[in-house]
Amino acid sequence: MAIWLSLCGAVLVVAYLLGSFPTGYIAVKQLKGIDIREVGSGSTGATNVLRTLGKGPGAFVLLIDCLKGVLAIALVYQLFHLAPVYNLVPATVDANLWQPWLVTLAGLSVVLGHSKSIFLGFSGGKSVATGLGTLLAISWQVGLATAGVFALFFAISRIVSLGSIAGAIAVTIFMIVFHQPLACILYAFVGGLYVIIRHRSNIERLLAGTEPKIGQKGTTEPEQPA
Repeated sequence: MAIWLSLCGAVLVVAYLLGSFPTGYIAVKQLKGIDIREVGSGSTGATNVLRTLGKGPGAFVLLIDCLKGVLAIALVYQLFHLAPVYNLVPATVDANLWQPWLVTLAGLSVVLGHSKSIFLGFSGGKSVATGLGTLLAISWQVGLATAGVFALFFAISRIVSLGSIAGAIAVTIFMIVFHQPLACILYAFVGGLYVIIRHRSNIERLLAGTEPKIGQKGTTEPEQPA
């Protein structure tokens, strides 16, 4: 059992480190020589990179951040695929019961890593792209449905944060609609709530009518790490 628990713990650590990989920070530092945390919203995520460097780098950061989430969940699936081959799963472990819960913990770990990167003094992004990656790996139907909600609200408003918040609210409903395990439903609820909390300054600006749209320069100062 000790070996099995160590393997599970190692997966969670790797998931956190994957999330911590500061894609946006590195991209902006390499291409423009500045700290992304000191411009725009102060976030290291794709939206702030888009505003700072343009569509190409923004899309690249979005893709890599999304892949971080996919890889974190894929690690769990690989563990449950390979561990039985090498007799590393104790007889007392019910894989069907354990896997959804480890998926949940790995998802939360990679999401936390993206927003609280150990490489950036526990600052980072808002975990939207990375969270979407985890959803696509858990259930592509849930991932696409959540992305669809984001796209709808973004198309109407041209405000990324509004689409992100709408998706974070809808994801739990989609987990239920597509008959996902209880652990994954709880992951959607907790992860969605965390994403909303990460957007609290955006919510304040949305309520004040000052949240900038894509293509419109914002006037906000860089946010303090939260």
